[in-house]
Amino acid sequence: MVVDPAHPPEVIPVLKSHIDSGKINLKAIINTHHHHDHAGGNDGILKQFGKLPVIGGSDKCLSVTKIPKHGETFKIGERINVTALHTPCHTKDSVCYFMEDGDQRAVFTGDTLFIGGCGRFFEGSATQMNHALNEILAKLPDDTKVYPGHEYTKQNVEFCLEVSKSEPIKQLQAFAEKNKQTQGKFTIGDEKLHNVFMRVNDPEIQNATKKTDPVDVMHALREWKNNMPAKPVVQKI
Repeated sequence: MVVDPAHPPEVIPVLKSHIDSGKINLKAIINTHHHHDHAGGNDGILKQFGKLPVIGGSDKCLSVTKIPKHGETFKIGERINVTALHTPCHTKDSVCYFMEDGDQRAVFTGDTLFIGGCGRFFEGSATQMNHALNEILAKLPDDTKVYPGHEYTKQNVEFCLEVSKSEPIKQLQAFAEKNKQTQGKFTIGDEKLHNVFMRVNDPEIQNATKKTDPVDVMHALREWKNNMPAKPVVQKI
């Protein structure tokens, strides 16, 4: 399967290489939500590889053929068990996909959960994001590897350090400084330690936001991050 193949010119050569070498057998396209930078490449993949099921959260996802219900389970191929987790907030049709292959577990979170952060509340509320992160994703096994839709870890760490100077956040910062890619390198258990959006019940985070209700803490964190000034772009001459 391929998740959120937004840019076919980049994705197709990689898929063809793996298919030709026998490493994969492409069975489906999966979308975490309908935004063009996630679902915009569906038709390009279909044109190249032929008819495939396209799984997404709504008919806003291009060429979608299956819209799974929350908690619905299905198989990709013979080995991968998938559970669809509806996590509306960033978009109304945001879905995270928890996958198990033997004793290996992963969750593809799109723009709901990032390493050290979360997506903007474009079509939802703090109540919904708190439910998504801290009542749905937080209940997955701690060893579940996290695959977000974007590599925003360095920016997220900067914000987390504004809120908390905890050791797990410092460790995440050190890793992000040395590694360009962090997808799949951290787990749900890690996120519950270094991601301030998953620490809304932590007295340290409540003190930093001057809120105690988890939803109020979530709202305060998101507003705080939204209002952080963007760093100027340094141009090399």
